[in-house]
Amino acid sequence: MARITRRKLLKLSGAGAVAANTGGLAAILATGRAPAYAQSATVHWLRWNDFVPAADQLLRETLLPAAEKDLGIKINFERVNANDLQPRITSAIQSGSGPDIVMLSNNHPHLYKASLVDVSDIADEIGKTQGGYYETASGNSSDKGRWMAVPANIIGAMTAYRKSWFSEAGANAFPTTWDEYRAVGKKLKAKGQPLGQAVSQSFGDPPTFCYPLLWSFGGAEVDESGKVAINSKETIEAVKFMAAFWKDAFDEGGLAWDDSSNNRAFLSGTISATLNGASIYIESLRKPEQYQTEKGRPLKEDILHATLPAGPKGQFSNHLFHSHVIPNYSKNQAQAKALLKWFHTPANYEKWFVSFKGFNTAPTVTWESHKMWDEDPVMLPFKNAGKTGKLTGYPGPTGVAAAEVLSKYLVVNMFAEAIKGKSAEDVVRQCDAELRKIYV
Repeated sequence: MARITRRKLLKLSGAGAVAANTGGLAAILATGRAPAYAQSATVHWLRWNDFVPAADQLLRETLLPAAEKDLGIKINFERVNANDLQPRITSAIQSGSGPDIVMLSNNHPHLYKASLVDVSDIADEIGKTQGGYYETASGNSSDKGRWMAVPANIIGAMTAYRKSWFSEAGANAFPTTWDEYRAVGKKLKAKGQPLGQAVSQSFGDPPTFCYPLLWSFGGAEVDESGKVAINSKETIEAVKFMAAFWKDAFDEGGLAWDDSSNNRAFLSGTISATLNGASIYIESLRKPEQYQTEKGRPLKEDILHATLPAGPKGQFSNHLFHSHVIPNYSKNQAQAKALLKWFHTPANYEKWFVSFKGFNTAPTVTWESHKMWDEDPVMLPFKNAGKTGKLTGYPGPTGVAAAEVLSKYLVVNMFAEAIKGKSAEDVVRQCDAELRKIYV
């Protein structure tokens, strides 16, 4: 075949055709690149470093390559520490550039809703076909019927505890009230086996412990109408209880812990119980030879899970929630939506869901009946996390104000300051003043 030179091609194409469309074929040839529509878009997806390595590996090595093939896109998958997700999206929105899909925690989407793509088409379809959403998912991800985030998962917050140590301290079952838990914890700490809890500015364990404790005593940041209500005798009692409980039963280093510190402490045998996702137990399953009891038995055989105890006003839970958002600045919005829709297709999502062994529960009801829950009775308490969790800001309306309070750790800080020695009345008044700057 005779070689067609650039000169011949220009002649055959015609001067008018070549000149059209912003430089036409001549311009394309000059750049050395294919037309834009023939190039694969690259979707930048930002997530956390997952606490279940097997799930992270499945996503990177199996699901994302399959998505690239099915959707005809490239995926730039980036992982960061969970506490860095909010600073990253804040910076990206301010600069107008950054990841196309960002994972967020809890009610944080409310903080950025004006800068997020409406994903109602995806979220509505998932909800309709998968049994409907739990309140935790809809409250954190939607506002007045508009979905600003696609719900991804709920991480149940349960107390992992050493059943043999609790039994030796006189508790053959996990305590059902805070007073009982304090009494057992005091015995355990005296034996060098304290409870462990992060009460710090970290995304998961501190809020999921402090909010339910507050609610169980009848305290709340606002009432049902959204009026600030933190400065109450119920809140003061909750704070006083926690300060005394801490001294009696806890590893006092917890004021400086993040969400991985208690995992390490439990797995090393230095604490007897901690509020956490199922990652401690799952890690003990993954490495039974590494994690042993003091008697040389696999640690996994000595771990059980339980809900937080009840207080004078009842028993409450608050679970870590995750969703994905698409910022308005994204130039790949259609591709980002396609990826999230692909990810939540049951055949794809199921692989990811099962890889967590129950650490992640789904945001929709259908997954409650999945056969995975029949495989390990130790994980059963996590099955109903979607049903039991209250939204931060309870009993008031969810939204921007509650998200700002959570983002600033005002409720957690209130408890932490009392633990450090300030009076309950003073820390509650201080929290009240801060809340009134937000709930206006």
